Amino acid sequence: MKFSEFTYERPNVEELKKAFEEAVQIFRDASSADEQNEAMKKVVSLRNSFESKARLAKIRHTINTEDAYYKEEQAFMDENLPVYQGMVTAFHEALVQSPYKDELEKKWGSQLFRLAELKVKTYSDAVLEDLKLENKLSSEYVKVMASAKIEFDEKELTLAQLSPYSQSSDRETRKAASLAANAFLKLNEEKFDTIYDELVKLRTGIAHKLGYKNFTELAYDRMGRTDYNAADVKVFREQVKEIIVPLCTKLRGKQQKRIGLNELKFYDEPFSFTTGNPKPQGDAGWIVDKAKLVFAGLAHETGAFFNYMAEDELMDLESKAGKAPGGYCTYLQDYQAPFIFTNFNGSDNDVRVLLHEIGHAFQMYTSRGYEVPEYQFPTLEACEIHSMSMEFLTYPWIEELFGKDTEKYLYSHLTGAVEFIPYGVAVDEFQHFVYDHPDATPAERRSKWRELEKTYLPHRDYDGLEYLENGGFWHRQGHIFRSPFYYIDYTLAQICALQFWKRSVENRESAWEDYFALCQKGGSLPFTKLVEEAGLISPFEKGCVSSVVGEVEKFLATIDEEQFARA
Repeated sequence: MKFSEFTYERPNVEELKKAFEEAVQIFRDASSADEQNEAMKKVVSLRNSFESKARLAKIRHTINTEDAYYKEEQAFMDENLPVYQGMVTAFHEALVQSPYKDELEKKWGSQLFRLAELKVKTYSDAVLEDLKLENKLSSEYVKVMASAKIEFDEKELTLAQLSPYSQSSDRETRKAASLAANAFLKLNEEKFDTIYDELVKLRTGIAHKLGYKNFTELAYDRMGRTDYNAADVKVFREQVKEIIVPLCTKLRGKQQKRIGLNELKFYDEPFSFTTGNPKPQGDAGWIVDKAKLVFAGLAHETGAFFNYMAEDELMDLESKAGKAPGGYCTYLQDYQAPFIFTNFNGSDNDVRVLLHEIGHAFQMYTSRGYEVPEYQFPTLEACEIHSMSMEFLTYPWIEELFGKDTEKYLYSHLTGAVEFIPYGVAVDEFQHFVYDHPDATPAERRSKWRELEKTYLPHRDYDGLEYLENGGFWHRQGHIFRSPFYYIDYTLAQICALQFWKRSVENRESAWEDYFALCQKGGSLPFTKLVEEAGLISPFEKGCVSSVVGEVEKFLATIDEEQFARA
C-alpha cells in the first residue's frame, strides 16, 4: 500500500480501554510463562493499532496544520494519549510483577523489564489531566511557529522557506532574512515565555506528584535512560568545553577569513563560502532520484529500502504553506512502514536532513521483526547514532548530489557536525538550569541562556540585536518546549557517528557491518551497551572526544580551502 491509501479512523477509547483491561487481566491470570507470552500478543496488537492511528493523525496534521479534520484529530490525540499511556502502564505493572519474570526475561531480555519499571514509575492516574495539558501546551507552541507568514522578497514565507535567504552570498540579504525571522520571534516572545513558563511549572508539579525531587530526574526516567545519569552527561559536557569549543572558535575564525569579513556576525554564520554554499543540483524529485544511486552504492540493503520508501510515498519532503516546521521520522506499526517528514528549502540541508531521516527509517524497518514496541527503536540518543552515522557513511557517493560542490559539502558538513556539538550541550545545560530553578522568571532564563552562549559559543556576535542579546535565541528550539531533555542525545550520537566515520575511512566494510548490526539490535539494549556492541567508545568515557577530534582536524587539513574562493 502507498501512504495515500493508509486509512485513518478515530479509535474508540472506551472500547480500547475495555479490550486492554481484559487482555492485561488474562496476562495476570496466566498460570505459566508460556501463557503470559501468548497473552502479550493481544496487548501488542492493541498497542500497535492505537499507536499507528495516533502517528498517522500526527503526520497528516503536520503536513497541513490548516486541515480542519486532522487538526481536530490531533487535539483528540493530545487529549487521549495520556489515557492510553495509563493503559500501557497497567500492562507494564503486570509485567514487572509477573511471578514468571525470570522465564520471561530469558525470552525478551532484561531491557524490556528495565523500561517497564521506568514506565510504571513515571506515570500515575493522579497526573493524567496534567499530561493532557502538557500535550496541549506543546501543540500550542507548534501552532505559533507554524503560523509564521513573513513578508520577504515580495513573497509570504514560512520560517523554513525563509531559511535559504540566510545563506545568501549577499550579506545584506542574509542580514535582512535573519532580522525578518527574529521580528516574527520577537513579536511572539511573550507567547513563547508564557507557554514555556506554564510547561516548566506543570512538569515540576507532575514530578512532585510522582515522588521525584525535580523534573530533571523524571525526564531522565521518561526517556528510558537506564544506564547513565546527569553526572555522566556533565562529564561529557566538560570534554566538549575543553576540547571542542576551542576547535570551533578556530573554525569560525577560518570562516571569517574565508568569506572576507572583518567581523563575523550571527547572520554570517550560515554562509561559509564566497562562491556560495554547496547546493544539491536539482529539486526534491531530482534529489530523490540521485539518492537512489547513493543508497544503492552504500549497500544492497539501503538501495532496496530507499526505493521502497520512494515508491510507497513514505516521504513528504517539500516545504509549503501550512506545513509544520522541522523534520522527523516515525513508524506505523500496522503497516510496518517508516514515514519521513521534512521541509526542503533548496539548501544543502535538504540532503543532510534526508540522509539523517533515512538513517532513522532504515533502523526502524530493519528492527520491524521485534514483537514488542519497546524494541522497535532504542532510546533517543541511540536512535540518533543511526541517523547521524548515515550522513557520514554516504560520503563516498555524495558527488551524485553535489557534483562540483562535493568537497565544499564535505567540508561544511564535517565542520557543521563539530560546530553543532557545543550548541547542543548548551541546550542541555540550559534545561538542567531551568528545571533545577523552576521558579526562575522568563528574564532569568534568558539571562542564563545568554551566559551559556558565551561559554559554548564565544564567537557569536548578535550585532546589538536586543532580542538576541537578551537571550531569546532558544525560543526557536522546539525540543525545549516539546521534548524536554531530548537534545543532548544529538551530541552524544554525533560523537558516536564521528567514530563510525573514522572507522569507515579505515575499513568501510567493517564499519558498515557494525552499523547494520547496530540497526538490527533496535532497542533491545540500553545506550551504553549498544555503543559497546558497535565497537565504539562511550561518550561518557574521558578521552572519547579527543579520540575523534584529531581525525577531524587531519581530514580538514587535506582540503584546500583556497579553492572555495574560486568560482
